[in-house]
Amino acid sequence: MPNAVSVVRNAGLGALAGLAGGLVFGGVMAEIGFLPTVAAIVRTDAPGVGFALHLLIAAVIGAVFGALVARQRELLFWGLAYGVLWWFLGPLTLLPFLLGRSVAWDVASAQALVPSLFGHLAYGAATAAVLALLVHTEREFRPGLLVRASASGLLVAPVLGLGWKGLLVGLSVGASYAVVLGDAREGSGPALIRGAAFGFVWWGLAAVTVSPLLDGRGLEWTPDAVRTAVESLPGYVLLGAGTSLLSGWLGGLSRAVFSDDVRHAQEGRLTGGRVISVWHGVIAGLAGGVLFTGVMVAVGFLPTVAALVGSQSEVVGLVIHLLISQVIGVTYAVFFRRRSFDAPSGIGWGVSYGFLWWVLGNLTLLPVLLGADPQWSAAALAVSFPSLVGHLAYGAVLGLVYQRLEERVGPWHLTRSEAASARAAARHEQTLSAAPALWSLITCVALLIPVLVS
Repeated sequence: MPNAVSVVRNAGLGALAGLAGGLVFGGVMAEIGFLPTVAAIVRTDAPGVGFALHLLIAAVIGAVFGALVARQRELLFWGLAYGVLWWFLGPLTLLPFLLGRSVAWDVASAQALVPSLFGHLAYGAATAAVLALLVHTEREFRPGLLVRASASGLLVAPVLGLGWKGLLVGLSVGASYAVVLGDAREGSGPALIRGAAFGFVWWGLAAVTVSPLLDGRGLEWTPDAVRTAVESLPGYVLLGAGTSLLSGWLGGLSRAVFSDDVRHAQEGRLTGGRVISVWHGVIAGLAGGVLFTGVMVAVGFLPTVAALVGSQSEVVGLVIHLLISQVIGVTYAVFFRRRSFDAPSGIGWGVSYGFLWWVLGNLTLLPVLLGADPQWSAAALAVSFPSLVGHLAYGAVLGLVYQRLEERVGPWHLTRSEAASARAAARHEQTLSAAPALWSLITCVALLIPVLVS
């Protein structure tokens, strides 16, 4: 546990980082004309007063951020999740309350504050970056990782459908992934989720921010501009996930071929239970699929699933749906084996995986298999929101049931107490990583879909 001195020190560093993030966010607020609204808290409309008050708030919020997460090893996603949290607490909740208005918890009000959402994301990213520079030691540069990640980005880039521009984006995504996030070596499943979240970051940076600036349109964070850009969001999510996964696989292949350190291979053999893990995935996937069935029946989606085999029968659709649910459950078991150590982590990984499969399955593979193009438009995302809810619920049940089943079967070479101790240590390590922030950020992105596409 951190002592009081370290907490105060981290809070001070967080305040400095918050000021830096506040300067970035303040520039955005000046651009969108939001500073007079902030100044209204102290009964004035002077932009200068609003900017000063904004910096004060940014420093205080940054101090809280530093005190809470300065010890974490990876701060980018913590900063982004923190930014979304304060978008909800600030302009949607506390600011209206302080101004004597109703809280802005409806979709229309939230949509009007989309520019503020991206400003809060920029604040969170900038604050996290500065705090990382202040509290963390310099990360070792690995040229091999940079090459692997860049090559992975190039290979996955065609998913964007942007031609040579897409290749440049893919190269940039891969290179920045290696530099910013490094090589976590925590398994394929967490890499997928980390990559998907990184893809969202790149969507906000490239499609929403840089592209309009390069076209001479200025900073276009308006609801209409974001709604137009949202059609590229699934592509960026898949690009990030694919880049991260492929980079990890290439790294594993490189270590297997060129390294004489056999500890990783021995560890993989000693854990055992791979066949049992697959059956756990089947059971967990079936449990999630049964819950998801309620959503599919409610929206009349089973005939669409049945069309995969040339039928319109709801019964056939139900059978196909449950089979697909089990197959996805098996992939979850393969990717996330020994990666969830309690119920929250199981649900967190499961919900995140459900979101990824909504993008990959419902929006991409299903239309393609039915002879159509991927359904990535804002209108298609809006129509598919009930399916997104179903995928999130499916993922939650999948992750929870799988974690409970896996918990009952420990590695054969460990006693029950040793297995419990190892699980507790792994859970502690996971809390120091970006995993909880990733779960929170992916969930927030999913819940923000109606705001982004309405």
